Amino acid sequence: MTDTDRTPAAATGEKQPFDLGTGPGRVLVWFYGVFTVAAASRSIVQMILDFGRAPLAYALSAVAALVYGFITYSLVRGGEKARRTALVCCAAELLGVLVVGTWTMVEPSAFADATVWSDFGMGYLFIPVILPITGMMWLRRARQA
Repeated sequence: MTDTDRTPAAATGEKQPFDLGTGPGRVLVWFYGVFTVAAASRSIVQMILDFGRAPLAYALSAVAALVYGFITYSLVRGGEKARRTALVCCAAELLGVLVVGTWTMVEPSAFADATVWSDFGMGYLFIPVILPITGMMWLRRARQA
């Protein structure tokens, strides 16, 4: 459906859902999509090749991939329910990054290998800690629109 195919909200008396994947949201969709593929690929390869070496780290990378994928889906889907769900997932993601990041800084030997969220995402240019904050800001702005 293109923008010209949509009936204006004022004409129908209905409130149109805010499209989360437009404007800056499109950049978020791209980043979350890339991180979904990166985290999933990394965890799958690591679990297949050497799961016994660092099962917790590899499982956390898989969890990160699931969270990223769900946020990507919610941003693309749009609507108020998807916005609320994505907001909760971004908060959970931020909590995960902060917990795992702190854990890896305080006790580096706790993980035999790095996760996506290790050292607050330092291996990914700190994008894992910046992304949920940016996402929550965008999703809160979308509520007001």
